Amino acid sequence: MRYYSLILLLIGISTGAQERYRDDLFTSTPALTLEYAVKDKQSLKLDLYQPKEDTLRKRPLIVYMHGGGFSGGKRDDKAEVNFARISARKGYVFASISYRLTRKGKSFNCTTPLAEKMETFRLAAEDVLDAVKFLLRNDSLYGIDNTRVILGGSSAGAEGVLSAVYNDDFLFNNRFAYKNFEPAAVISFGGAIPDERYLVASNAVPGVFFHGMQDDLVPYKAASHHYCGEDEPGYFMLNGSRTLADKLKTLDKSYMICSFKNLGHEAANIPFEFLDDVYHFLKTVVVDHEFFQAEFVQNYKGKP
Repeated sequence: MRYYSLILLLIGISTGAQERYRDDLFTSTPALTLEYAVKDKQSLKLDLYQPKEDTLRKRPLIVYMHGGGFSGGKRDDKAEVNFARISARKGYVFASISYRLTRKGKSFNCTTPLAEKMETFRLAAEDVLDAVKFLLRNDSLYGIDNTRVILGGSSAGAEGVLSAVYNDDFLFNNRFAYKNFEPAAVISFGGAIPDERYLVASNAVPGVFFHGMQDDLVPYKAASHHYCGEDEPGYFMLNGSRTLADKLKTLDKSYMICSFKNLGHEAANIPFEFLDDVYHFLKTVVVDHEFFQAEFVQNYKGKP
């Protein structure tokens, strides 16, 4: 088994030649806004960014869900737009999506009934999968490689994509419409899933995880949602980045986890300082189909 440390990741080997999917080879097209679904009388849209003047017919696709506690956030917030443009410059197609904010104006705490919480996770997972289905129906139009689709998200968005991938059997109860797609990788900034028992060899998609070890909102390891007590209506267990990375390691799958000793949930913000490591992982695992595992723990000295 090959294992890489942060030192090896950061040092790298410079060949002098620029490399697609790791270096900036293009400019980004302006966002192309598309409607991917209408649900509950809501028009759900995505903003699509592409590498400008790229002649390659099939490029990896990143589909990204913003954070906001399932009650706020926007697909075109500054951080999401920056992430999209950076990715497009490296040769990726990038879709930043809106989804149903089912907790807007509602509680999402220990008094919220468990059934409502599970429905929140399920609907978010459903929306990201519907966005993927829409894009794959138009893969030739937008130059998408349908075998190299990467799902990513921050906070609530990360919980949506992780649930869609690692908890599909749990949330969809064998509904075929949401079980016939397997992404090439997932990217999670401060995310978690309801039940790690459903992460098994058949759905153990390679994962990139960033998480604050002091996170008091979404647990770094395994803890109850919002740290509710067992006697409260909203009690259920969440399994965070450390638990998911350990499971992928046990299953001998590719993963990378960055754990920040001194950060809480603010680590769910897009870690722009570390995106080179994310692109290194994606190029190695998704594009080159190589096995890769990496872990690093550090005190963050910037301002997330």
